[in-house]
Amino acid sequence: MQPGVLNRRLVLAGAAGLAAAGGLARPAAAKAPMGMPQAPYFYRFKLGAMEGTVLSDGPIPLGDPAAGFLGLSREELNRQLTENFLPTDKVVLEQNTLVLNTGNHLVLFDNGMGSVTAFGNTTGKLLTSLAAAGIDRKDIDAIVMTHAHIDHCGGIMADDGSRNFPNAQLYIAQADYDYWTDAAKVGPNLKLFLDQATKNLVPNRDRIHFVRDGQEFIPGIQAIATPGHTVGHTMFMLTSAGQSMAFIGDLTHHQVLLLEKPLTEFAYDTDPKQSAQTRVRMLNMLAANRIPLLAYHFPWPGIGHVAKSGEGFRYYPAPMVMAL
Repeated sequence: MQPGVLNRRLVLAGAAGLAAAGGLARPAAAKAPMGMPQAPYFYRFKLGAMEGTVLSDGPIPLGDPAAGFLGLSREELNRQLTENFLPTDKVVLEQNTLVLNTGNHLVLFDNGMGSVTAFGNTTGKLLTSLAAAGIDRKDIDAIVMTHAHIDHCGGIMADDGSRNFPNAQLYIAQADYDYWTDAAKVGPNLKLFLDQATKNLVPNRDRIHFVRDGQEFIPGIQAIATPGHTVGHTMFMLTSAGQSMAFIGDLTHHQVLLLEKPLTEFAYDTDPKQSAQTRVRMLNMLAANRIPLLAYHFPWPGIGHVAKSGEGFRYYPAPMVMAL
């Protein structure tokens, strides 16, 4: 008898014996409830001598891609999304805030939607994420903002008028503060943006420091003016022990739709033409110098590189390092 035949017969005979004894009739014992919570929404990484913690304020369901990303035909939108294994009927953006421990300062970059539910109930998670990461919001001594849109300045003030970060100084470009707290400039169509900036920025005017293009306003943190998405949109170059990373805010909102064809316009840009030109210029710089970036709206945790690809760019997410 061949060994293969013998082994097969023994297995079948054993299975038959188990069945006869009721061994195969018993229900599976490894049952667990559905609907368990997702993993904690924070991720730590090292940048030279600094330590960063990416914290989520929760995803923003933006809806129909054609409503947000302008100038592309439906066919082109569908092609880009399908080729990247993304749904064609909706776009979901993350909110990747950053807490950077420089050794001397604990700096929060952007701060989410707060209690505003304009995009649904999946946002407003920053304080929960901070607590899960073991970071006391009272220890944050600086809040740095790329711009004053509702999802970047909304977490500063609680609804009762108290400060969520009572010991923090605030940093933002003056052009953005002046614009988004002025009803005449904002206009009636974006009243929610005006209300959010007024609620969170105006009560803190005495602790706001206006950053200038090229200024290293905190050691290791340099402002780089990137106007277009808003009049004062600013990205920040973070540098420590010879290593650099760019916190790019809303330089680009999507890892495909504003990279493959980077002159595509975005519906929430104050000046879409300027925003597109700024995006191309800065992505060229990041790609040429191989500088990693942290993008506010890219898939969690938003850290990676961009490289030139055809007429545009391609995003390469960095592997998550789970042992620091």
